[in-house]
Amino acid sequence: MLRLIRIAKETFRKYPMLANSAVYGTMSVGAEFSQQIMTKRILNKTEPREPIDLDVLGRYAIVGTLINPNILYIWYKWLDKAFVGTTPKIIVKKMLCDQFIMTPPLYVIFFVTMSLLEGKKDLFEECRQKFIPTFKTSCVFWIPAQAINFMLVPPPARVIYVGMCSFIWINMLCWIKRNNHSAIKEE
Repeated sequence: MLRLIRIAKETFRKYPMLANSAVYGTMSVGAEFSQQIMTKRILNKTEPREPIDLDVLGRYAIVGTLINPNILYIWYKWLDKAFVGTTPKIIVKKMLCDQFIMTPPLYVIFFVTMSLLEGKKDLFEECRQKFIPTFKTSCVFWIPAQAINFMLVPPPARVIYVGMCSFIWINMLCWIKRNNHSAIKEE
């Protein structure tokens, strides 16, 4: 077991972007897979049960392995250089920057890329419908999660920590994506 931990540490040291992409991508696909298991196997009591949608899993693999972790890796490197330390003031600055500067473009990228991969004609329609409710929900989830990230997680492990949190968050995002926009419209 110690040998595996040592190998993992060395891999993250030598190939941080590749390692973070693998972990984050696994969390993304795992979140969508768990959503499909929940909606198609556990909650859906009809027979025959719907099969797992591998095309959707593939889309989450693309976004979760090739796009988001690379953006986040560069972002957290910059954020840690721009705001050094763990004082409450620094942590609040990092949290606010992360939530209000980085998060909005990530959701636009997510919804537009997914629409592109789904072959939709209007690539921005789903983003227009779901961006605000998604962002509001993310504030409730991510601000506390990022407080923990910036206070307790060492910089080389930030993308992995965010990937693990993302497993939970992406489950929520998958639900938002899967559901009709009228179910989550602003009140």
